[in-house]
Amino acid sequence: MQAIYHEILPPSGVEFATCLKFTPSTVAQNGPSSSQTNKRALFNIVVARSNLLRVFEVCEEPVPISTQKDDERERRASVRKGTEAVEGEVEMDASGEGFVNIGTSTAQNGAGGPPTIHRIYLVREHRLHGTVTGMESVRIISSLEDGLDRLLVSFKDAKIALLEWSDAMHNLLTVSMHTYERAPQLQSIEAPLSRPELRNDPLSRCAALMLPKDSLAILPFYQSQAELDVMEQETQVRDVPYSASFILDLTADVDERIRHVIDFVFLPGFTSPTIAVLFQDPQTWTSRLREYKDTVGLFVFTLDLVTHNCPTITTVENLPYDSLFLVPCPATLGGVIVVTSNSLIHVSQIGRRTVLPMNGWLSRVSDATFPTLSGEALNRDLKLEGACATFVEDKTLYLVLKDGTVYPIEVVAEGRTVSELTIGAPIARTTIPSVVRCVPTEHLFIGSMVGPSVLLKTARVEVELREEDVEMSAAPVAVVDDTDTMDFDDDDDDLYGTSNSNEEPTKGVTNGVNASVKTRTVIHLSISDSIPGYGAISDMAFSVARNGDRPVAELVAATGSDVLGGFTLFQRDLPARVKRKLHAIGGGRGVWSLPVRQAVKVNGTTYEKPWNPHYGNNDAVIISTDANPTPGLSRIACRSPKNDLSITTRIPGTTIAAGPFFQGTAILHVLTNTIRVLEPDGTERQSIKDLDGNLPRPKIKFCSICDPFVMIIREDESLGLFIGEAERGKIRRKDMSPMGEKTSKYIAGCFFNDTSGIFQPKLNAGTDGADQNMTSTLQSAMNAGAKTQWLLLVRPQGILEIWTLPKLTLIFSTSLISTLDNVLVDSGDPPALSLPQDPPRQPQEFDVEQILVAPLGESSPQPHLLVFLRSGLLAIYEALPTPPSAGTPPATRASSLFVKFVKVVTQAFDIQHPEEVERSVLAEQKRIQRQLIPFVTSPAPPQSFSGVFFTGDRPCWILATDKGGVKVVPSGHAVVHAFTACSLWESKGDFLLYSEEGPSLIEWMPEIQLDGHLPMKSVPRSRPYSHVVFDPTTTLLVATSSLQATFTSYDEDGNIVWEPDASNISLPKCESSTLELIAPDAWVTMDGYEFGHNEFVTCVDCIPLETQSTETGTKDFIAVSTTINRGEDLAVKGAVYIFDIVEVVPDVSSGFKRWYRLKLLCRDEAKGPVTALCGMDNYLVSSMGQKIFVRAFDLDERLVGVAFLDVGLYVTSLIAIKNLLVIGDAVKGVWLVAFQEDPYKLVVLSKDYNPISVARSDLLFAEGRLSIISSDEDGVIRLNEYDPHDPESRNGQRLLCRTEYHAHTEHRTSHLIARRTPDDDPSIPQSKLVYGGTDGSLTSLTYVDEAAFKRLYLLQGQLSRNIQHVAGLNPKAFRTVRNDRVARPLAKGILDGTLISAFEDLPIPRQEEMTRQIATERSAVLKDWLNLGAAW
Repeated sequence: MQAIYHEILPPSGVEFATCLKFTPSTVAQNGPSSSQTNKRALFNIVVARSNLLRVFEVCEEPVPISTQKDDERERRASVRKGTEAVEGEVEMDASGEGFVNIGTSTAQNGAGGPPTIHRIYLVREHRLHGTVTGMESVRIISSLEDGLDRLLVSFKDAKIALLEWSDAMHNLLTVSMHTYERAPQLQSIEAPLSRPELRNDPLSRCAALMLPKDSLAILPFYQSQAELDVMEQETQVRDVPYSASFILDLTADVDERIRHVIDFVFLPGFTSPTIAVLFQDPQTWTSRLREYKDTVGLFVFTLDLVTHNCPTITTVENLPYDSLFLVPCPATLGGVIVVTSNSLIHVSQIGRRTVLPMNGWLSRVSDATFPTLSGEALNRDLKLEGACATFVEDKTLYLVLKDGTVYPIEVVAEGRTVSELTIGAPIARTTIPSVVRCVPTEHLFIGSMVGPSVLLKTARVEVELREEDVEMSAAPVAVVDDTDTMDFDDDDDDLYGTSNSNEEPTKGVTNGVNASVKTRTVIHLSISDSIPGYGAISDMAFSVARNGDRPVAELVAATGSDVLGGFTLFQRDLPARVKRKLHAIGGGRGVWSLPVRQAVKVNGTTYEKPWNPHYGNNDAVIISTDANPTPGLSRIACRSPKNDLSITTRIPGTTIAAGPFFQGTAILHVLTNTIRVLEPDGTERQSIKDLDGNLPRPKIKFCSICDPFVMIIREDESLGLFIGEAERGKIRRKDMSPMGEKTSKYIAGCFFNDTSGIFQPKLNAGTDGADQNMTSTLQSAMNAGAKTQWLLLVRPQGILEIWTLPKLTLIFSTSLISTLDNVLVDSGDPPALSLPQDPPRQPQEFDVEQILVAPLGESSPQPHLLVFLRSGLLAIYEALPTPPSAGTPPATRASSLFVKFVKVVTQAFDIQHPEEVERSVLAEQKRIQRQLIPFVTSPAPPQSFSGVFFTGDRPCWILATDKGGVKVVPSGHAVVHAFTACSLWESKGDFLLYSEEGPSLIEWMPEIQLDGHLPMKSVPRSRPYSHVVFDPTTTLLVATSSLQATFTSYDEDGNIVWEPDASNISLPKCESSTLELIAPDAWVTMDGYEFGHNEFVTCVDCIPLETQSTETGTKDFIAVSTTINRGEDLAVKGAVYIFDIVEVVPDVSSGFKRWYRLKLLCRDEAKGPVTALCGMDNYLVSSMGQKIFVRAFDLDERLVGVAFLDVGLYVTSLIAIKNLLVIGDAVKGVWLVAFQEDPYKLVVLSKDYNPISVARSDLLFAEGRLSIISSDEDGVIRLNEYDPHDPESRNGQRLLCRTEYHAHTEHRTSHLIARRTPDDDPSIPQSKLVYGGTDGSLTSLTYVDEAAFKRLYLLQGQLSRNIQHVAGLNPKAFRTVRNDRVARPLAKGILDGTLISAFEDLPIPRQEEMTRQIATERSAVLKDWLNLGAAW
């Protein structure tokens, strides 16, 4: 059996991050984008998780006006009347006790400048063919020229890639790849257990990668041209920014005592690279503390990059055995901070230690000397496992615990002599950290693998302290600033709010008496922005959700950890609900909702009627058109007093386009042969017949309206332009002589209004161009909202031209639009010739059918070019400014447009073109229109989206978000004939569309997040869930929450073994579970069941069992297996629970019509842990230790065993289909077992004899074939087959492993779903596996038929060899599994969907070249991919 492994969702969260100036916009003083939009790029954040690499840009921009007004309104509402402060006076604080000086508190936004906010925008996203293990920023010789940093990325297979930003490609560019996978250290037996950590020198002199066997791979970088010149003279090497790397064996080259390295860092402030290494020799653990205690040592040595000598500077021994990691101190302080589980230890350059205990365990596990605890320190009980730390100032360290609590640590020192470490009160509660990075521009980034990652602003403010009241040493070093925070969802308030924040010290004047004051720098924390994330997928289940009245499949995933735990809901299509049906309006050929208003004439002069402030900018008129009856019918409707639609006018003929005109005081209405100007009430003001003299022209097939311009394209590909005269209120034909011959042909075109400032023409001659570049900040701010209009045309030979309006001068042209190249730049060519042909030209496969330039985005929409080819390819380009070229401008151009278009998304559609020879009326009525329709919607103000809707038989939304980039999301309809945004009913989030169900008014479902590759909704529950099951009978969810409970150890007699004897000593924690019955429509917990404090759930399933309470004799029950942890001295136990969901009388106050409870029917205790269970033929199959039991549910009250089987050591999964049972074991691999009832017996059919740690096992079947799929803890997916006729199977006793595929992530959960294709029998569907990964990824394994597999397998080889992969990685090596038991890797049965998806993004010539080499067609490959690429 063949299959394809496809990544539906990439990994979620942030594991590695670095902050740097990576893109040119971060170093440009007055970049073209920043000067027009008042948005200034500060720095970049590059984050990675597993194989996902994302580049973000942090921008400073003015606060939106609406936000300022809302904040001012809220501030004034919260101030007591009569106590409002006047500017220059003082304002009462929140508690009413002190006074705060206004000038001091508002100065944080800058001296006299407007208030600003900081936002994070996605720049690029890549799915790499490697697992990232570290990231650092470095500066090389080229950085001296462009001022940009470079990115250094390490991978799991001991590789380092040096990346830089290519402005021409607007993408990452690989500078070099350094691989150490063939080093002797990688051949050792402990190599798979090693993790290659990456560190870099603060001055970018070198970088180091940790290797097995206590070794470091050193990669030196040149820092000056003189070093490079000397090296070139000696070795005559090419111009590269690095010298030869080498491997440093710490044990052999530094000191023989360095073994078992824990962590290493580079220290700043040294003339040579200096490394601090934390190691443990000998290794010990808690049970051996009597023999080995304080076994950790610290060595600090310098590294000579030329001679490779490593003289030791500092040696420190006898550090606590539980040392975790190192934090380098700033150069002004010196030394290093050692973070242990129970303390912080500062080690100076001379080896002097300063200890800060965090709890009472330090004195019990270490002999380290520390100051005597007193006061609050005696009650301090903090645990540093999972914590992160970084310096935000020379003597201020932020310690972020694993629950997100931020503690400021101050280093008290005189010069470089540290006297003590002091800890302040917690100042904030943020996300659960995985990485913390401090940015020099007063920012702090905290990345999380289990939830959102946040960007904090760390503003340094001088605070006045009264000498008689406040001691300098006791003053807070950091507080939370509430004056500069952004608005976040209510669900995030508890995650990012303050926790026991310090009150701001009294400042200024008190009671008219001048106090003696001292100043102190205090760091104000405020949240700027966040990157969404949901973390690992613990379990998932498909449920039935309702989008209005329409039921849809919804994937419910248990995600997150600790307080960030909850559920994440995924849907394949963008969820929307129908608000009302509008059958009277029709609109099968088009619908337009227009904002128009009446104009008022005074003394012969026309004035616009002012907008009603309560209904401003809302639509007032809807125009619809249908092809039936012939020759079509158009309707004009408005809103009636009864809140319905009232059709005011019916016009014979088919409407091609309609839009507001003359600043919204008229309607421009275009029919197939007429251009009309209508009054807002529908009466005709002007009508222009589209005639050539007295002869009728061909019908109008396309029209673009942009007040005051109108463009039409006829069926003979001729062009017409019209312009409106506002004084007369009428339109006239526009002279097109600057565009060349009047008979020129055009196949597509559109207008575009630019408000972003990217489309700015530059004069090629004279000094005007220089004057335009020298605009001041005030001028750019005034011109930011200026609107420029442009005309885009595509000629039949595939040339895109951009013309200025109103003068019609050519300013941009390119011939690469029809081939969908990655970057489109101006070719400088004169206007192309596109004269008529005889015979007339026939449509070609790669003709541009639709072209549109529209803004896409959320808070800052940017112009994008959308191109749809007749072959079914849709490409989306982002418009970006380019620096003026140094070459001579073309002589044919008076001005130039320095804009490029970079392709960001490509989507293929399966388009069937009918024969063009027959154009009957019936064929015209059945024709499906495909149009790109821009819209602006505000589903939840002030949030707003600018997007495009693509109509047709595969309709989709084209959207862009700040953190997710451009996405193409299916709408969920079979076909959409017409679409428009509609605010006729005073809602900015409504849409009017004509689908297979007729005309409907729809809106998006609330609280939908569009940053991911699937529409999702987050349901925070403040606790993590380990299992979730959908009950089809009641459509409810049953989930088990995983909580932390205190654990007390008892002996066999029930006596407590140990109890805490101090306030800073606490009992350990253990996992405890509760069972919850949840209603998914309101996410209300209806009922629950609490297990013991030391009992946790290992498996939950909805299983049909025999019962006497139903007519069918079977019923779905909830089966739960648990494990009872009794400590290390007593054997573990388990239990099986059977629950029934029963309906009870609802409480009237609850608002629910139906209410359910959990009823415990049976509890069966086991002598060992019950780790897995499933249902098979109305029996319950469960594991207990090393046995498998099959049990019947007798009389709804007890479980009766009917069969058992001795299996491996630890059963991890049980999957049953009919009477076949697949057993996955943690040591013994996969077993295939059959169950028979007469007599009751479990029969082992076959098993895998190789020792494989199986985490998940499944069955995959299609076309009469069956395969056993297993996934181990390393992420290796194995495809096994049961074939008794194969001699290698030994009469079927051995499972045959056909394929091994490295997915590089562990799958804790999987779900088998049906996959129906149009060619298959609907009664016998194929199966499809959906996996949930520990890194948050969602993947699928889909069966591929043999013919398609051969094509895609050959294509996969071509893509692996012939395209440039990010970071120079090898896709084939990434998926290959090392297996010493076979001669060649078993890598032929599973395709790499991530690699094959790159084919869609290639330019068309590259696609044809690759398919030609494998003797197939490009369309056949794209059709295969379309059939396999769906989510589910």
